[in-house]
Amino acid sequence: MSTLIDDLASQLQGDTLSQMSRQLGADEGSTAQAISMALPMLLGGLATEVETPTGAQSLNRALDEDHDGSLLDNVGALFGSASGTADVAVPRALNGAGILEHVLGGKREPVQQGIGRATGLDSQQVGRLLMTLAPLVMAYLGRRKRQGGATAGDISSVLQTERREVEKRSPDLGGLLGQVFGGGGAQNRPGIADDIARMAPQVLGGLFGGRR
Repeated sequence: MSTLIDDLASQLQGDTLSQMSRQLGADEGSTAQAISMALPMLLGGLATEVETPTGAQSLNRALDEDHDGSLLDNVGALFGSASGTADVAVPRALNGAGILEHVLGGKREPVQQGIGRATGLDSQQVGRLLMTLAPLVMAYLGRRKRQGGATAGDISSVLQTERREVEKRSPDLGGLLGQVFGGGGAQNRPGIADDIARMAPQVLGGLFGGRR
């Protein structure tokens, strides 16, 4: 089964990966590794958000109003090209910081730190990467919603199915996402960034094994 992460990872290669690496000031290997860690974290945050009806409705409204999926055909808009930005109908579709506030909230800092420690990137570089990836994830969901006429409940089901699928491939990922997105606020629990740094390469090796 092809997942959201598979589809996005397949797009974030070649010239796109080169552009992202230059934007971050990092080598392509470290950038690719950070992408492979960041995408499951974004998926985990979204899957947690839609566990409540209020969260599912909020995401559904954002997809209806701000994310029509056109960004997937114009990824260059995320790298600041004037023509790319002009082709995006809704500026909020590019607002990575705003998306991360909803998806990760106070968990953003330990996620950044953990991915940074595992890849050698600094926290600011990982933060910029997350702000680039978040709009792409939303664009993917927005396109899927429009193509299938999905409701808020449908989107919630899609995200939960996606999470189960990646956890099936890499069982330890469930434990890692549970630690990050469990109750109590990851930002207040010591060791979360260390857990991500320690577990992520092993966990994501199983998730992307044979696919990279």
